[in-house]
Amino acid sequence: MMKLLTKWLLSAAALLLVAYIYSGVQVKTFTAALIAAFVIGLLNTVVRPILVVLTLPVTLVTLGLFLFVINALMFWAAGSVLDGFHVQGFVAALIGSLIYSLLGIVIESALERLFSKQ
Repeated sequence: MMKLLTKWLLSAAALLLVAYIYSGVQVKTFTAALIAAFVIGLLNTVVRPILVVLTLPVTLVTLGLFLFVINALMFWAAGSVLDGFHVQGFVAALIGSLIYSLLGIVIESALERLFSKQ
């Protein structure tokens, strides 16, 4: 449970960092970042697997590169349903989701090291 809460907080901080690094993504407050991180996680858990299965032929033809499009769509969808989190367009969603995914990999790696010692 502690790992999940820590990952959520760090993911929200990662969204703030994405907004700081890239102007196509805006996050107004840390609370908005917390909500956005939760919604992105929820979309990635519920909607993304359905889209991956439905677009499997396209994903195979593009050798997996279409998964970047699906990630961008999840990021963009979260930006369109939330008030304090805004993504300016699909290209901004693509770049923002790439940065956010890279930060997520770093967060996950750090949490694995931190919580595997316990």
